[in-house]
Amino acid sequence: MIQITYFVHGTTTDNEEGLATGWNPGELSELGLKQAKELGEQVSDQHFDVVFCSDLKRSVESGKLGFEGKYPIIIDKRLREANYGEWNGAHHTKFKHKMEKYIDKPFPNGESYKDVEKRIADFLEFLKKEYDGKKVAIVCHQAPQLALDVLLRGRTWDQAIAEDWRKKKAWQPGWKYILK
Repeated sequence: MIQITYFVHGTTTDNEEGLATGWNPGELSELGLKQAKELGEQVSDQHFDVVFCSDLKRSVESGKLGFEGKYPIIIDKRLREANYGEWNGAHHTKFKHKMEKYIDKPFPNGESYKDVEKRIADFLEFLKKEYDGKKVAIVCHQAPQLALDVLLRGRTWDQAIAEDWRKKKAWQPGWKYILK
């Protein structure tokens, strides 16, 4: 069994402007820098054996600001946000209201949410082999978290999208998942 705690990266300048960053690197805003630093303090009573971050800049910076010097940090591109293709960096109103449309169908010149699910499933298989019995932190993005809900909590993609905490702005310092 592996205990996974998912953390979302800090707020980006794109987030503040209503843009969907996708596979663009993304810059943490002043608020995002503060959030990332404070996150490490907020969960200082928890222990992790390792912290994984996606290879996108906003995730790497968030992981380092929150956890560097406390735990090993490993960059893994399987934890990337969905590739929105032509819509990387586009205003969220282009598609965020109809995310269900891209569960099976890829974004224009991008990938589908099922593609993200495959990446996350591959990552989870890696964790089973290499980190059994460990406590793992993951710092990444929306689509990978939704994939965790699908893979580890038995949600459908429609349910995961409908129940996403971002719709209610119900942030918290970490979401727990169990990988058996």
